[in-house]
Amino acid sequence: MNRFVRIAKSLAGPAMIVTVLFAGWTFRRQLFPQQETAAASEDKPSAETTEKQTVLEISEQARKNLSLTSKPARPQSYWRTVVIPGEVADRPGLSDRGVTSPAVGVVTAIHAFPGDTMRPGQPLFTLRLFSEYLQATQTQLFKARQETSIVQAEIERLSGAVSTGAVSRSKMIELESEISRQNTLIQAARQELLTRGLTPDQVQQIESGTFVSTVDVVAPPVRDLSSITKRLPTPTIQQVTYINQSADGQEIAYEVQELTVELGQQVQAGQLLASLSNHQMLYVVGHAFKREAAFLEQAAQENRPIEIEFAEDQEGRWPELEQTFYIRHLSNSIDTNSRTFDFFVPLTNQSRLYGEPTRAFLVWRFRPGQRARIHVPVEKFDDVFVVPSEAVVREGPEAYVFRQNGDLFKQIPVHVLHEDRRSVVIANDGNITSGSFLAQGSAASLNRVLKSQSASGQQPGVHVHADGTVHAAH
Repeated sequence: MNRFVRIAKSLAGPAMIVTVLFAGWTFRRQLFPQQETAAASEDKPSAETTEKQTVLEISEQARKNLSLTSKPARPQSYWRTVVIPGEVADRPGLSDRGVTSPAVGVVTAIHAFPGDTMRPGQPLFTLRLFSEYLQATQTQLFKARQETSIVQAEIERLSGAVSTGAVSRSKMIELESEISRQNTLIQAARQELLTRGLTPDQVQQIESGTFVSTVDVVAPPVRDLSSITKRLPTPTIQQVTYINQSADGQEIAYEVQELTVELGQQVQAGQLLASLSNHQMLYVVGHAFKREAAFLEQAAQENRPIEIEFAEDQEGRWPELEQTFYIRHLSNSIDTNSRTFDFFVPLTNQSRLYGEPTRAFLVWRFRPGQRARIHVPVEKFDDVFVVPSEAVVREGPEAYVFRQNGDLFKQIPVHVLHEDRRSVVIANDGNITSGSFLAQGSAASLNRVLKSQSASGQQPGVHVHADGTVHAAH
């Protein structure tokens, strides 16, 4: 019994201490109200501190280091676009031109080589003719011309005898009919020789008895593009007859792209001798998926202007491309491998000459195979602000831009309606006023500087005037 009494007395002291501590913790708010309120006020920042943390000061040198510029915000209309990959391609029937042999012969001379520039009518090849048909045509023309001369002389000799009755009128009618028949043969032979590549001077030589054994194959005339431009709803293609001028002032129309024959090779009538290129008129071919067909069809129907970004196209090296792009037509077949269909946008190319004055070469701004991004408009936003993508920074669900006032930049929350790789569309909901100067880039850097200043306890935007007064920007 005495043992249990001693144990109880030994535990009484610690139990009393525990009871006191528990009571003190329970009623701490009533015992220490001022300390609790002070601690709470330290954890919660004041409205004034929060306001100051949205403003930072960036010196002129720092703005130069960031390449930071500002522009006034103006409400505008903006088209949301879908980006479709594409590439520059030759335009069939306009970009390339084949040159064929007019008759059977042997290539005895080649006057132009790949890369050389050509004018219409300038010789490309010289052929020694082996065509029996062409030789027979020359013989027929010469004989017809001789027969005409003989019959005409006979008519002149008998013209006086007709009046005296020594020669009947029917004889004269027969001779005149022979003249008409021979003239018909002459015209047919002339036309045949001209279509075979002979010049009018060579045809005249054949009529005088000097047969032609060689023929020059020349660059063809340039196709008239007026019929093409008339069919277009908008002036997307400029009518271009020639490209540039060489040192002698002559117009350059072609560039030799490929030779398909060799010196001394025998060729047949209609065989391809060379390919000439003229990259003035091209296509930008887009490769779209079937789900994008509705957007493209609507853009083509409403004739909406589209924007094209060309890869490897450096600004400043060429004149500004003053051309509005429109979709000409959509392909009605789908590629079985890529599961895409094509649409076509006409492109007028730019070129310039280089090289020696006596031999000029062409260089083109856009070349077949060059990659491009095609921005097709699909949705219009009215009365919105549009800034570059670098001008907006995000923090979770919030988005901010920075408004400049001298050296001060204030963080402004905004409502983003749409954004893509290049631009951000901001709602005109009153947070930004028209004419406010907004930073056009480096928003992420400005936000990091703002956080750094806030963490260090600095008060950005505070200026001390010469009279000792303090002014804080809001």
